Parts: sequence; C-alpha cells; structure tokens
Amino acid sequence: MNKNPRFGRLLIFASSVVSLFVWLAASASAQSTGPAYREDQILIQPKIGIGQTVLNNFHLAQKSAVLRTFEGIGRLQLISVPKGETVQGLITQYQKSGLVEFAEPDYAIHAAATTPNDPKYLDGTLWGLNNYGQSSGTPHADIDAPEGWDVLTSASNIVVAVIDSGIWYTHEDLASNMWVSPNDGGHGWNALTGTNDPKDDNGHGTLVAGVLGAVGNNGKGVVGVAWQVQMMACKCLDSSGNGNDSDFITCINYAVTNGAKIINASLDSPSLSLAASNAIDSARSAGIIFVASAGNNGQNIDASPRYPSCYGIDNIVSVAATTRTDALWSLSNYGATNVDLAAPGVAMYSTFAFSDTAYLGSSGLSGTSFSAPYVSGALALMLAKYPTENYQQIITRLLNATDPLPALAGKCVTGGRLNLHNALNPPIRLTAIPTASGAPFQLHLSSGPNRLCVLQVSSNLTSWTPIFTNTTSTSGVFDFADPQSINSPYNYYRATALP
Repeated sequence: MNKNPRFGRLLIFASSVVSLFVWLAASASAQSTGPAYREDQILIQPKIGIGQTVLNNFHLAQKSAVLRTFEGIGRLQLISVPKGETVQGLITQYQKSGLVEFAEPDYAIHAAATTPNDPKYLDGTLWGLNNYGQSSGTPHADIDAPEGWDVLTSASNIVVAVIDSGIWYTHEDLASNMWVSPNDGGHGWNALTGTNDPKDDNGHGTLVAGVLGAVGNNGKGVVGVAWQVQMMACKCLDSSGNGNDSDFITCINYAVTNGAKIINASLDSPSLSLAASNAIDSARSAGIIFVASAGNNGQNIDASPRYPSCYGIDNIVSVAATTRTDALWSLSNYGATNVDLAAPGVAMYSTFAFSDTAYLGSSGLSGTSFSAPYVSGALALMLAKYPTENYQQIITRLLNATDPLPALAGKCVTGGRLNLHNALNPPIRLTAIPTASGAPFQLHLSSGPNRLCVLQVSSNLTSWTPIFTNTTSTSGVFDFADPQSINSPYNYYRATALP
C-alpha cells in the first residue's frame, strides 16, 4: 500500500475490485462445506483519535491479544479470540465499546481458479498451463491459465489457421474444435495435393493444435489454451516435415480468403523470401495476426535471421521457449528486436496423429513450435473478449501483459513470458503523485487500454463512494486529483473496473 503523508491511502488490488468480489462470492459457493471464518481471531478497525493505551486496556479486559497491527491501514488489528469466547461474542463486545469503526470475522477465502477435468491437466503434466512446482518446476512458471480461464475459456467464434503438417481432424480431443468450410465441408486445405483434405501424416501439426485448442473440460486427454476455438488446418509440410515457400504462401492465401483471424506458423527457415513476406503482408492488410515460432537453433536471430520471425511486419508475433523453471530454453532462438515474448515450450504433452485417441509427450518433446500455439490460443481468447479492437491493439495488449523474467531480459522485446490472465484482465494499479503542501491529493491509475474505471473513496474501509469515472487512454492510464481531499481527514482510495 502506498500512502500520501497528508491525505490519501490507496488500496491496490491485482485485479479489478469487481472481479475480486465475484471471486469471493464464487469461492464461498464452491467451498460451502468449509468454515466461513477463523474461529480463533477477528479483525478490528480502531476509530481515529483513540489512544493506544485505551485500546490496549480494552484488549486486556477482553483477555485478547493483538496478533498483528497494520499501521498503514489505519492501525487495523488482528485480535485473538480468548478461550471460552466466540467470534460473534467478541465482535459484539468491540462493537459496543465505541472504540472501533468495525469488528468483523477473519473470513475464509478460497482459490476460485477454473479447473477443467481433462486428465493430463489434473495430473500436472500440462505444467505450462499451471505450474505448482511439479517435477522440480518453479511454482507460477506458467501462463496463469486457470486465472485466465476465470475470465474466459471460449473463442468459439475465432478462426485460427494452423499452417503446418496438417491436423488429425478426427481426433477425440480436436474434432469439435475444427473449422468447417461453408463451401465444401472440409477442415482446411492441403497445398501439397491441392485438395480439401489436410489430414496430418507427420504429427507435428496435431501436436501444435492440441496446445492451442484441444477441447477443454471434456474429460479426455489434454486441454488447449482456448477450450473452444475453430482451427483451420492448412497443410504445407509433408510426412517428413519439409515444405517450400509456394505451398506456405498457398496456405496463407487460403487463410486470408477464408476468414482466419490468427495464423499459427510453427516453422522457420534461414532463407529470406520476398514472396513469403508479401503473403504475410497480405494477411496484415486483412487484419490477421501472424504468430511465428522463433526457431530452435540457440541463436540470436537479430544477428542470424530466421524467417518468418524476422520479416519485420507489424502483425508478426515471434515466440521463444521457456522451461518449467522460467529459464530460456537452451535451444530457443532469441533476439531483442525480432523476438517479442516467450511461452512454455519444454517437455510438452499433446494430441498426436495416426489415431483418434493418440497423445504424445516426453521430456524431449520441446521447441518453440509449441510456444507459438500457447500465444495463438491466448490471442484467440483476447479477440473473443475484445472484438472491436484491431490486430495492433490486441498485440499491444498481449505484449503489455507479459511477466518479466530475468532470463529473458535483453532476449526479446518484452523481456517477458506470456500471462493469459493479465492479457484478458489487466490489473489495476494506483500510485500516489507527489504534491505540494495544501494541494489536492493526486492519483495515477494504470491498467489496460480503453478500460472504464471507477475511483472510490472511503474514510473507514466500510462504505465506499464513487468520486471519478473515466476511460483509460490507449496506453492504459489516466490521472486524477481529488479536490475534496484538502479539507478531509485521511481517505482510502481504490479502483474498480468493468471486466
């Protein structure tokens, strides 16, 4: 908490207060079998002007002990419940004393993260979505998927073209998330055969598809970043995983022509192709975001370019790979200019080809090929949540929402790893702006762009009054000065926002 020495106190939450209240309500419902509050302690807020000696004497009379005092929150105190007393009984005594603004239980809270029932998520195999330290990982070295899913799980109206070796489109964990052509009923295009059958005969594209959009909460196999999405299979790689620019361009053209909003290209080449660059630029003109894997050469691609990551077109998002300990994967390419962010890409597990029930995973199944679809799945959910925003605005949101990591400093544009929750629900941050004596208390609010936020004020942390409503700028900020603060006692401030 930050405090202005004269007038204001800030309450800063990691997400909007609106979201926080919904979270608490959902938790109470989900955890109704547990205790509603601690039986051994309560919270009290002393009134302004009440001396510490008077307060201590009352504590002593109740046989209570002060367990903790929060000086920066108006001397808020955590008080023990003495033996033989009840929580409600002690609260009543404090309320009758006239010494406190309020006394209340130390209410229980519970995690409200959305949890799909897919087996490989539940057993911790999909560490990139939820890392709690399993298999020697670092807790939270993940994309905060369950927190993001609290906001949104479905991008069912978003078409993502997977340009790869095809997709095993009859797979039990992919079939219902396959795009269906309104023209011929197919699921995409095979540039090698010139037909509408893009079935995967290599396996790489099906692995990518599972990371991006395996069906969520169906009790089978794995879950993708987007639980529902429309994946368009565009096959330009053969059974050995090889292809050429003309087939790659054919697939881009198919995606543009048939309404894709995102293209995932988990492939790379050392050769600069003007024709391929022009094809990606045509996707940019159509407002399509192009997600590219950075490549697996362990090189700085600012110095040794790889393509399509290094074409320098503003709809390209290039992705490096991180490990379960938030390190940059040793074989991941990087570049302070040509790589935008990173995402998990080591020891993957996903859907596989050649059978409708096939899955594949191992400690060696690693690569930026799998990092890219993490980002594509996140972008699909973002497009579903912010349907009026263009590709530049969505990419800006994505890059502003990353978690900065020491291992990525100087290695990519953001120096950060994908965070799905921040991308879908930007945190609100309040900071005090230093002012001269006698001047109004001033606040700086930062959050996501074009976000409607409400500032509220309270003198007691119990009743809150809206004092200012504004929409953040395209850079996600606005400032506010409270003219009433000049003649007011200490005030607390907090910010809320629409989701």
